[in-house]
This record gives sequence, C-alpha cells and structure tokens, in this order.
Amino acid sequence: MLSWITPAERLQALPPYVFARLDELKARAREQGLDLIDLGMGNPDGATPEPIVEAAIHALKNPATHGYPPFEGTASFRRAITDWYHRRYGVSLDPDGEALPLLGSKEGLGHLAIAYINPGDLILVPSPSYPVHFRGPVIAGGKIHPIMLSAENDWLIDLTKIPDAVAEQAKIFFFNYPSNPTTATAPREFFEEIVKFARKYEILLVHDQAYAELAFDGFQPTSLLEIDGAKDFSVEFHTMSKTYNMAGWRVGFVVGNRHVIQGLRTLKTNLDYGIFAALQAAAETALQLPDQYVHEVQERYRTRRDFLIKGLAELGWDIPKTKATMYLWIPCPSGISSTDFALSVLQQTGVVVTPGNAFGAGGEGYVRISLIAECDRLQQALDRLKQAGIRYA
Repeated sequence: MLSWITPAERLQALPPYVFARLDELKARAREQGLDLIDLGMGNPDGATPEPIVEAAIHALKNPATHGYPPFEGTASFRRAITDWYHRRYGVSLDPDGEALPLLGSKEGLGHLAIAYINPGDLILVPSPSYPVHFRGPVIAGGKIHPIMLSAENDWLIDLTKIPDAVAEQAKIFFFNYPSNPTTATAPREFFEEIVKFARKYEILLVHDQAYAELAFDGFQPTSLLEIDGAKDFSVEFHTMSKTYNMAGWRVGFVVGNRHVIQGLRTLKTNLDYGIFAALQAAAETALQLPDQYVHEVQERYRTRRDFLIKGLAELGWDIPKTKATMYLWIPCPSGISSTDFALSVLQQTGVVVTPGNAFGAGGEGYVRISLIAECDRLQQALDRLKQAGIRYA
C-alpha cells in the first residue's frame, strides 16, 4: 500500500481480532497436515432445523421478498420477536418501536456504540467480555473503564468496586449474562442491583443475552427487561445463531427502550438496508417453533459439557458444571500465558482453543473451549492432550 494511504486512527487503535488470527494459524496447521479439532470459535455445529430451512425456501420463491426490506424489519418478524419475548419472559413490548431486527447481534452491538458514544465518553465494560463489547466503543472513540472479574467472585460484576467518580462519568454499561467467555450466570438479584445502579448514575444499560436459551439443569436466565423500570434506560440483544443453529444466516434483534432503538435504527438506515426478507421469514418461523427444538439443543450441549468436564478431570482440571452457554472456561497450567498455552496445544495436538486474553486483560490465564463437536471428536481431543502430556498442574 502507498505510504500516504493509511487507515483511520480508530482502526489503528484496534489490536488484531483474535479469531482472524486463529484462522491464519489454523490454515498454517492444515498446510502442515494436521487434522484440526477446532474448538475455538462459538460456531454451532449441525444443521438449522428443517422447518426454518423450508420457510426460507418458501419465502425465497415469493417475488415479494426480493426487493428492499423495510428499514425497521418486516412487521411480522417484529411481532414474532415481541410475542416470543412475552412467552419466554413475560415482558410486553411494542413491535412498532421496542424491537429492531439486526444483521446478527454483533452488528447491532457495534453500531449501537457508534450511534451513542462520542469521543472521550467513559464506557463500563467487564473484563473479560465478548470482544465487540469493548471494540465497538473503541471504534467509536470511547474511553473504556474495564471492570476486572475474578473466579473468586464467580465472574460476577461487583458494582461496589466501581468508584463513584467513575460511575458519575459513565455513559454506557455493557454486560453479558450468561457470559461469553466465562460461562458465568447472574441471579435475578444482580439484575435488580444493576438497574438501581444505572438509575442512580444515569447510565444506559446494554445487555447481551446471546446465550440465554442454552441453559441446563433447570436453570432459567433472567432478562434485564423483567426488572421493574429497566426499560426506561436499557436495551437487550439476542441472536438466532446459537439457539437455532443459524450462525451463518446473520439474524439477531434488539429490544427495549424505544428511544435508544430509534437512535440505532437511524444510524442503520444510513449504513444498510436490513435483513433479506426471506431470512426474516425464516427467523420468524424459528421463534414460533415448539420448545422441543430448544430442549434438543440444550440437551446436546449439556451432554457435551458433562463429557468434556469428566475427561478434563482425568487430566487434572476441576471444572464446575456450567449452568449455561456452549463453552468451558478453564485455567491454564501454572507459568504459561493464555496465548502461549493455546498455541502450544494447537502445535502439539491440532486442538484449537481460544486464549482468554482475546476477551480482555481479565481473561489472561484462561482459555475458552467451545462445545461444538460430538463426544467422539471430543474424546479424540482429550486423547491428544493426554498423549502430548498436557495437564493442569
């Protein structure tokens, strides 16, 4: 590239995206003939449920879906979103102003940051957290105040550790329970506390609830919008990717405060034309499926969770049973960084895991393992770790 063609400072402030870097390393490993067992990205395996596929095919054959969709999404999909929310959480929402379809929740979270953050605004973000929670604000020019999480506090945000001077300056608080990457869950009492905190300090709450449907053993995650008064200053993001095996379809949505959603919609009308209407029809069908489909997905990940936790225990790891998500969050052996451990595992075994520091400084010392392979393949991964002498010590 010519020396006088340079990216904007907002891009230069970003470190390399870890999953793009992992893709490079995986490509090199494959060139060397390694049979990779990729447990890195949260990319659900298996097919999208057939009724969703059939709905997409039917809609695709309808010429009415071939033009530009409405900027705010189709009325029927927005109604399906709010009906699902009422059925799932008992929360009433107006489909004409309190729900907005997205090109996946990651897109919406990133664009919300651009829509609401001015250069220098102070943004509260847990560390570790899903990268777009802090990368979006960085792109928008915001100043991140990381809230360091710990295993000792079960990876829960401790609101009492946020200084008043910081809270008084903060504009937005991003958070995520059930958590990617830590798998932590939060009790209803936490949501009540964070709503009181946000009201006191006049902070916009942004809750990413991508994993709420992947819950096990009878656990039912809380929606932020269940809490009285939360909708006055909160929005909550969902994705179709994990629950319905629709990662590549790129469909998500945000619900909550209508004024915040209108701001995001205004930005998006200047950047995209929304989701292809045929995909919205398919997503509408997904939200109307019987609960059996979700229960099957939950059982798949629960079985893999139990299998892998048991296998890792034989290698020295004592991992508590997670209540939700499609991941395990495991400590690195003593004396090795998360990046070095992940690279060592890849080079020695061909098993791909994600270094914890990809999710912020608070993730150092851990790696994330995705439960995206059947148990026979997970057994192969465990065998390779054992053969390479990789243990927790």
